[in-house]
Amino acid sequence: MNPLTLPAGALCALIGPPGAGKSTFARQHFKPTEIVSSDFCRALVADDENDQSATGDAFEVLHLIVDKRLKRGRLTIIDATNLREDRPWLLARARHWQRPTTAVIFDVPLATVQAQNAGRTRVVPAHVVAEFHGLLPTVDQLHDEGWDAVHLFSTLTRRSRTGR
Repeated sequence: MNPLTLPAGALCALIGPPGAGKSTFARQHFKPTEIVSSDFCRALVADDENDQSATGDAFEVLHLIVDKRLKRGRLTIIDATNLREDRPWLLARARHWQRPTTAVIFDVPLATVQAQNAGRTRVVPAHVVAEFHGLLPTVDQLHDEGWDAVHLFSTLTRRSRTGR
């Protein structure tokens, strides 16, 4: 069962470091066509989702797909770390198309994230995971950015809590 109730046509950003469980969560709760994954877009442009040199091109593709889905009023789940400069663009496009926004923070202890990352086929260097973990925003920060709804999801407790 999906612990999130998302409005029709919403943009939902999954936020967390590599290994936090974002992709697994997305695959378990949403249709494949609803998920726009930075890793998949990297694979589309470089035949390798690990090729970090393709990240710029991958995000151009991701932005194009997101914009077209929002224009059509389709539920759009962004499966990327969403820890830095991507959130303002996502909010701006959702506002442009008058779509509701939801952010989901994957609040997972660093040790758990590191262990999950180490068990993946595509392992991200531990120092990168730690750096990204340190960039995790708070519920209040996301509300202040302008997200309509913010959820804190813990993969340890398998539950979602609405912030604020």
